[in-house]
Formats: sequence, C-alpha cells, structure tokens
Amino acid sequence: MDSNGSEAPAARRTPLRGTADNALKIVVVGGFGVGKTTLVGAVSEIRPLNTEETMTKAGEGIDDPSGAWGKRSTTVAFDFGRITLSASQVLYLFGAPGQERFWFLWDRLFSGALGAVVLVDTRRLEESWYAIDRLEHHGTPFIVARNNFGEPTHTLEQVREALDLPADVPLVDCDARDRESSKQVLIELVRHLAARVEAAARVGADAALLATEGITDPSLYEESTP
Repeated sequence: MDSNGSEAPAARRTPLRGTADNALKIVVVGGFGVGKTTLVGAVSEIRPLNTEETMTKAGEGIDDPSGAWGKRSTTVAFDFGRITLSASQVLYLFGAPGQERFWFLWDRLFSGALGAVVLVDTRRLEESWYAIDRLEHHGTPFIVARNNFGEPTHTLEQVREALDLPADVPLVDCDARDRESSKQVLIELVRHLAARVEAAARVGADAALLATEGITDPSLYEESTP
C-alpha cells in the first residue's frame, strides 16, 4: 500500500493556529509497511509531517519487506498529523515507525498518549504482538484495526484469536487509504476510551458508596460486584 497516495487534497488543509487548550495524543502503531503513514495522511487536516526515507541496500537483511512488495520508502522516526475537534481541543496523531530496529522509539511515543490504534496486516500478524505487548505494559488503552490489503482471508474472530485479544478490546476493519474508513477507526477508539472512563466512574461511585457503609477492604468490594 503506497503511503504517498493518501495525501489529502490541498483544499481541505487547515493552516496551523495557536496552541489549543486541550491537546489529545493518539499513536498509530504496527508492523513494517502496514499502512500507518497512509492512515495518518488520510485523516490529517494538515499536510502530514513524516520522516519517510528511501529504502536502500543498507537495509537489506535488516528490514523484512515480505508482504510489502513495492514499498520504496520507510518511516525512520514518526509521522505527525492533526485533527481539530473544537475551538479548544486538538487531536494529534503520531504514526510510529514499523521496523524492528526503531521499536525503541515506541516507548517514548506512548508516553502521554490518550490511546492507540494497532494497525495489523493479516499476512504478517506476528509483527503486531510486540506493539500490543508494549501498550499493555504501559497501560495505554488501544483498539486493533485490520487494514485490508485486498479481500480478507480471515474473519475478525480468527484475527482476535490469533492475537489473543481480550473481549473488551475492539477489533475493526479499515482501509487506511480511505479518509472516511480511517476516521471511523479513530471514532471507535474514542468510543472505547469513553466506555473505559464511564466504567471507571461507575467503579469509583460504587467504591464510594461502600465506603459510606464502612466497607473499605478491597477484597470485600470485589466480592460485592458482579
């Protein structure tokens, strides 16, 4: 999938303005050539900042292009895009580099992130495991999006089972080249984050109620919840 083909028309590019009151950070992560640069470029309202470099012979034996034939460039730091949610809220998108030799950058990109999208290619699912592991290690909420390269050969349930995803982690289909499809991925992530906040609020309210009854032992609280 050619990431350069996803750049949005200049007509809908929005000039940068002053810093928003609330900046929300989302990270798009996944394996090499899975479409992260493409997705960021598809939804960003500004011309995406990217660190794409032409692949050279120096990367032979290091970067594995299998499953991404025809890919001529690669991200060496990160991609950056922006979506204005309101006059005071801006969503910043960071696309993480996919090659294993740049994975050390991921932990820094995850710092301060509200949530993440793990973009997967079913031809190379094993490249998604490390991303999921690091997000779980950081406690960063995430969803998984299958980027469709042609007709899907596996059901979403098969993908969920292969990735050993918990039932509460959303798994969706997308076409990273398509603005609307990519936007729906971000909407699904926002819904997931909102559901987590609501669930935490309910737990907090229940805990406060139990505290008024003099029940402060966490084990007693756990026994009282269904």
